[in-house]
Amino acid sequence: MFFFLSKTIYFIVMPLSLVITILFFSLFIRNKVLKKRLRVIAVALLIFYSNPYFANKAMNAWEGDPTPLAEVNHDIGIVLTGVTNRNKRPLDRVYFEHGADRILHALQLYKMGKINKILISGGSGKLTNNENDIKEADELAKVLLLSGVPQKDILIERVSRNTYESAINCAKIINDLQIKNVLLITSAFHLTRAGLCFKKQNINFTPFGTDYYSYDEFENFMEKISPNSNAVNNWKIITKESAGIVVYKLMGYI
Repeated sequence: MFFFLSKTIYFIVMPLSLVITILFFSLFIRNKVLKKRLRVIAVALLIFYSNPYFANKAMNAWEGDPTPLAEVNHDIGIVLTGVTNRNKRPLDRVYFEHGADRILHALQLYKMGKINKILISGGSGKLTNNENDIKEADELAKVLLLSGVPQKDILIERVSRNTYESAINCAKIINDLQIKNVLLITSAFHLTRAGLCFKKQNINFTPFGTDYYSYDEFENFMEKISPNSNAVNNWKIITKESAGIVVYKLMGYI
């Protein structure tokens, strides 16, 4: 029930959903002054959400700075899934989406001797939990094997459907193996919520952000003011993560 409700709440609070909702209600309001104000608010929000400068400022603050590779020296790296498109056919390959850096950076760290083992956590991520669904952890493990990582250094947790479940299930594995030096690898925007979940499970870890959406500077002034969909997407990500933290807090998950 929680899994369904959380997905529904995320949809409702999305920036474009908010703009469309305001415009929709303005159609049924008879008061002309209020109708006009609602439409002005909707347009103003759309302009704000689509502005690259403000969106990048917010994303930079949310993601934080990358961890230098020189500071990494850990027994195991935990890679959280949610980076592939499993609705594409044929199912004879891995279809990566934006978050591919999660597994690619883990691979790089392993090859550099910065981590000794890789634990991949994540199941299907669907609302319905079907045993026949493709488990994303298994898909990412295939990539590691093809890249020369031996099976003995790959651990798989394929049950979890969200970050909270990943923290619980990974904690069991880490505690069973008595591993103390853990690197938590996930997208930078996801680190705050993921970190809170893992802290709740008393896992001592170092955060390692990947898959950065923010950038340090603009090439020219026009890039700062020209509306684009990437800006809207940045706000969508921040809003979703913020809502996720609130929901997780209310549920006692963090």
